[in-house]
Amino acid sequence: MKVALIQSSLVWENPEVNRAYFEEKINTINKVDLIVLPEMYTTGFTMQPAKVAEPMSGKTVLWMQALAKAKNTAITGSVVIEENSNFYNRMLFVFPSGEVQYYDKRHLFTLAGEDKVYSRGTQKLIVEYLGWKICPFVCYDLRFPVFSRNVENYDLLIYVASWPKTRIKAWDTLLAARAIENMSYTIGVNRIGEDTNGYEYRGHSQVLDCLGEYLIEPVEQEGVFVANLDKSYLLEVRKKLNFLNDRDSYEIKG
Repeated sequence: MKVALIQSSLVWENPEVNRAYFEEKINTINKVDLIVLPEMYTTGFTMQPAKVAEPMSGKTVLWMQALAKAKNTAITGSVVIEENSNFYNRMLFVFPSGEVQYYDKRHLFTLAGEDKVYSRGTQKLIVEYLGWKICPFVCYDLRFPVFSRNVENYDLLIYVASWPKTRIKAWDTLLAARAIENMSYTIGVNRIGEDTNGYEYRGHSQVLDCLGEYLIEPVEQEGVFVANLDKSYLLEVRKKLNFLNDRDSYEIKG
């Protein structure tokens, strides 16, 4: 599977400008199977969802569907969604057909008050696409390995983020840990630049294989970065090492 990562700065709480930027970038990408955008890519990591939230029938979802169809590729990234009078940090996975599946961020970032203005998700999502099982997560989820544990035999983990420069070592370290412990390809897409609150982001978007080796090393500059994921290699390594056969059984409550 050929995957493109788009790392960029974001214009604060301006979906129209951000959509235009990403559309320009997406239109430069030759044939890929999946395009990954950052967390809250239309707005930045805002704690004022009422100003920018859209319904699932809104402009951003329709825009993603149209682009996915036009480019014949899947597109994923998180946006601010309002549903049933609640706000969600929702990671959308849009298929080339226009079908949409989604994951609502479970671990809300209490340090920024995300839990005060957003509703948390409860369900893990496994997307089946082109013979791959894909597990999408959002930013702070990266710090909680129990919820992300590979009990579904997924093949690819994706984390989209607004992860600040001050804690970028944790981002790099935890992405490698998730790849190794779950024997899964792992993609991390983070933003760059500075937001209105003065937080700086260095990116470090990257792709790791199931042994924690880099296919794309952490990068700090704006750009589109492409990697080829090989499922036959993944299955070969899992068969040879069998580490997932020894995983613990458990149940998550709440």
